[in-house]
Amino acid sequence: MPKFAPFDAADYLDDEETIAEYLTAALEDSNPDVFLVAVRDIARVRGMAQLAKDAGIGRESLYKALTPGAKPRYDTMLKLLHALRIKLTASTIHP
Repeated sequence: MPKFAPFDAADYLDDEETIAEYLTAALEDSNPDVFLVAVRDIARVRGMAQLAKDAGIGRESLYKALTPGAKPRYDTMLKLLHALRIKLTASTIHP
């Protein structure tokens, strides 16, 4: 039986366009944990320690905020997205 390496999305997040598409897809999922995991994957690519420093939060707090099931505060997510150089935009849904 063939053995497969575990899939890690972070291995494919190698340019800004791919990161944006990945996060957009995560936002389209109704499960909020999908978004947290996507942000965590992006954070791992960019460096967790540096992200925590840039966002002004503790590294342990960063890991807790991006754990599935966590309910991070709005201001925490804004700090993280800003530190990741990610801008979220809104658009209307067309029927």
